[in-house]
Amino acid sequence: MKEELKQLEDPPITPWEKELSAGRLRYEFFDIPCEELAQQLLGKVLVRYLKNGTILKGRIVETEGYLGAIDKASKTYQNKVTPCNIPMYMPPGTIYVYMTYGMYHCFNISSQGVGCAVLVRAVDPLIGIGHMADQRKLSETRKASLKPHELCNGPSKLCMAYQLDRQHNKYSVCTWKSLWIEDDGALSDFRIIRSARIGIDNSGPEWASKPLRYYVYGNKSVSKRDTKAEMEIVS
Repeated sequence: MKEELKQLEDPPITPWEKELSAGRLRYEFFDIPCEELAQQLLGKVLVRYLKNGTILKGRIVETEGYLGAIDKASKTYQNKVTPCNIPMYMPPGTIYVYMTYGMYHCFNISSQGVGCAVLVRAVDPLIGIGHMADQRKLSETRKASLKPHELCNGPSKLCMAYQLDRQHNKYSVCTWKSLWIEDDGALSDFRIIRSARIGIDNSGPEWASKPLRYYVYGNKSVSKRDTKAEMEIVS
């Protein structure tokens, strides 16, 4: 098990790579409880540096928390360990990408707590929008053009646009040269909507209804609004 838990390393080497990722959030940011991290990630910028030099940036606007052994919707419920969910047991900041429906990828970041992680559900594109659109077209053989807020408004759409899949498991957003998170301070005054997570009805009514999804109120890139929850917070 010790070998399976080993972090993959590919840190910035060149002066350009180091300068490019100098603003990344460090380990301490991610070493907090899952529910707290899910909320703290909102408003932060997810940055992807591709091998061809392309840079993608998008603001995180929707997340979900998965609370490990106690959470019936979590991949690590009852401390379940599989070859696929190992990253959830690794240090905070570890990347975990899993496949759903045999074809869609979902991007997560481990947090403090055994087997806990945050699913990044949606980002609001900032830089590299044309490249994101091209990737969505390639992945879905889509003919119609997409509006910017439609490019990453869901976990699988985000992974298509950012070119993330399971080969990126076990890298850390704290050290990997190709993916990290920044705080540009541009979005600091916003309301957070708490809502039930999406697509987990089979986990039972208690956990399916827990408000562990968080999103930025009023942002177009959010995958699904909860109008009832919005009414409660803005009334």
